[in-house]
Amino acid sequence: MDALTLFRIIKNTVIQQSILALAITPILQVDISGEITRFYDQFELCLETEDSAHINSILSDWCSAQTQTDIMGNPSNLTQIIRRLMTTFTLVCKNTLGKSEFLYLMVPASDHFGYALEKAAEYQIEFLRNTFREQSQTMELEIKRLEISKSTFISIAAHELRTPLTLIEGYAMMLQDMEKKNYGKLDRDSLLKGILTGASRLRSIIDDMIDVSIIDNGMLTLNTQPVLLSTIFESLLYEFEEIIKERHQSINIISFPGLNHRIEADPDRLMQVFRNVINNAIKFTPDNGKITINGRLLPGYTEVTITDTGIGIAPENQMHIFEKFGGLGNALLHSSSKSKFKGGGPGLGLSIAKGIIEAHQGTIWVESEGFDEIKCPGSTFHIILPHKQPAKPNSSFSNNPQILHESEW
Repeated sequence: MDALTLFRIIKNTVIQQSILALAITPILQVDISGEITRFYDQFELCLETEDSAHINSILSDWCSAQTQTDIMGNPSNLTQIIRRLMTTFTLVCKNTLGKSEFLYLMVPASDHFGYALEKAAEYQIEFLRNTFREQSQTMELEIKRLEISKSTFISIAAHELRTPLTLIEGYAMMLQDMEKKNYGKLDRDSLLKGILTGASRLRSIIDDMIDVSIIDNGMLTLNTQPVLLSTIFESLLYEFEEIIKERHQSINIISFPGLNHRIEADPDRLMQVFRNVINNAIKFTPDNGKITINGRLLPGYTEVTITDTGIGIAPENQMHIFEKFGGLGNALLHSSSKSKFKGGGPGLGLSIAKGIIEAHQGTIWVESEGFDEIKCPGSTFHIILPHKQPAKPNSSFSNNPQILHESEW
């Protein structure tokens, strides 16, 4: 019998044994049974035509089916598959065919398997080359973006720091002159207020920079305790009262399920999160706009939504706004005002908010139809917070979990 006839005799056995051999350690992210059958159908054509090129298409498909993780974890993945198929094929031939038949089939089969190994290696090298080329291009673009963000941040940080310093210096010099000229107490109090305002703004910027550094280095610690979201929003409503009046805006808090549900969190840090998000909504919502705080109660979680009638966020920027300096624009157009429409800032508020929420094992994202300063499609920030925080190792909570039961809060 010729090699093709011998192969057809053992083909089904080879396929079944090959499926078992590869199924032990799945290394094909595809339907193994169908793909192995397809491989040996093409292998049969190779024997029939004496042309190994018939298996090129399936080898190319298998190489393309590998994920980047497969490639990075095992660059020779495809050649290992071919070697395992060849080993299985050889064992089936030995156990099924006589010695002369074995040699008669294995001579051409070895040539085709050798070709398959060579071609598999070629495809893998090309795939690796293309993968690394794409990664390099992506990294170059990301580095350029970070460099631009870094340069812009330096410009804006210099501007943001210079403004309060100028205020402090200017009012201090005026106060010095007034001391010499013996002006009244009212003028002196006004100048002292200006100095304190500048110092407060300066401290706020520095605190933001410190918080970003703490979050980046995984050093953020939470002082968790039972918290009512309603209490936080009531405090923030009072805090933003003057700014809202100045901008003729409104903040509406919907009494949603979960507003008065106790959660375990750091109240000061949550205040910081919602302050940053609401302040962002105020800045990017035109005068007479509306901000709505709503939410819902989920199993084990509370979701809070903060919706504005502002200028919206372009889809391509909706992920970047949570990155450090992600909200930065032209430094020359920045305003140090916290309430002015499209007022600037160091661009750290939403990055800090994201870091704090993630430290609480929660998540934050934004939805917006897009950016339009005329139609003002608005934006909705979603914040999901778990009701309980994981017990800290070696803490009293780990030994007495009942302490965390809601009925005892």
